[in-house]
Amino acid sequence: MKTLFECTDIKDILGKELSSGRVFVCGWIKTIRSSKSLSFIELSDGTCFESLQIIYDKTTSDFTKISKIAVGSAIVVSGLMQKSEGSKQAVELKADDVILAGRSDTDYPLQKKAHSLEYLREIAHLRCRTKTFQSMFRLRSVLTYAIHKFFQEEGFTCISTPVITGSDTEGAGEVFKITTQDLKSDCALDPHNDFFGQEASLTVSGQLEAEALVAAFKKVYSFGPIFRAEKSHTRRHLAEFWMLEPEIAFAKIDEVIYLIEKTVKYLISYILKEASSEIKFFDKYYEKGLLEKLQSIVASDFTIVSYTEAMKLLKAADESFAYKPEWGIALQTEHERYLTDRIFKKPVFVVHYPKEAKAFYMKLSDDGKTVAATDLLFPGIGEIVGASEREDSLDVLSSRILESGLKLEDYSWYLDLRRYGSVPHGGFGIGFERLIMYLTGVENIRDTIPFPRTPGKLGF
Repeated sequence: MKTLFECTDIKDILGKELSSGRVFVCGWIKTIRSSKSLSFIELSDGTCFESLQIIYDKTTSDFTKISKIAVGSAIVVSGLMQKSEGSKQAVELKADDVILAGRSDTDYPLQKKAHSLEYLREIAHLRCRTKTFQSMFRLRSVLTYAIHKFFQEEGFTCISTPVITGSDTEGAGEVFKITTQDLKSDCALDPHNDFFGQEASLTVSGQLEAEALVAAFKKVYSFGPIFRAEKSHTRRHLAEFWMLEPEIAFAKIDEVIYLIEKTVKYLISYILKEASSEIKFFDKYYEKGLLEKLQSIVASDFTIVSYTEAMKLLKAADESFAYKPEWGIALQTEHERYLTDRIFKKPVFVVHYPKEAKAFYMKLSDDGKTVAATDLLFPGIGEIVGASEREDSLDVLSSRILESGLKLEDYSWYLDLRRYGSVPHGGFGIGFERLIMYLTGVENIRDTIPFPRTPGKLGF
């Protein structure tokens, strides 16, 4: 039997000039059709969007045995490539040997051509074998590479921020607590006797730690999982998801906005080029006009509007909002989509939010009422990016921490950053899965990550 390293990837076979000599491929059977003298196998190895058609006839050994192999089985095939007589593919593999490498039971649940996304979420360990999720997770892989490629080319240093933390970045309190103490015990948990000697939780953001490192490297970014304990069942929320968080020193909010637009356009352009088959698939089956939408984003000049002006537009709108627009409240998804879909019809930066609506670390404006913060809103989905200039004044930051009901001692190291060489700096966060929702047109965030974690759902 040929090993994985001796087999040729299907992506390296398709689209190439036909050459003489034997070809060895290995993969999993997507479909198999057999007659008395001929079998057609659709084989996928996950290396590209397309599958490879394999023809196996009765002139070769074990024809009857091979034609009865169940869908989902793994096989190793050798043979010669030839031009296909069918219209669905240009080439096919005329097999002279098929070896069963891994048998699938006949009750394999993915034998039907179409399954609902809801059903496939219940078998997350198998759904990655479908066309939709192979496309989704290949695109996710390409996008991950694009992130690192862009920031490395821009001179950023990739950093690792803690997954376990002692502080809630934004003071929201919706965190997963960590303990090594016996939860079955009748005794109350004492954080002083715990592993770290204090309360600990899974991080909701790596931003604060990134601010420490940006003071050494000037431009940094982190990309990894974060955790939010919101008991939300909406199509836009996960308990565990990935976040891209760049941070730049010697920069104000205008430079942050410039970097956001440059980043977003680069990532979309890269996907359009390197995952074009996947984008066309999602355009056909999940969002008609997706390709055109993404191309228009790249070609657009993003709009910038102040929060105050946005509120004026919303209050003047002939629209029955569930949440009445009033200066001082956080923008709701319905407000965001009205601005992008109905008024500006393209991506919009909303800037200078009321300080009460944003986190304590955001730079206080001269008016004392707003902060140098921005959200990038996309048509059809709302907020994609959250960003701000960070407060670099020790006195102002101390006051903001206390105003937020937090303790100065919990942020002593963060305040130290303002004592030792603090400069204007800022950064942003992009929710990776929300971005993927926009890039694919898939409506539920649970379908953008291999194993979604949501309230009441931890297992497969």
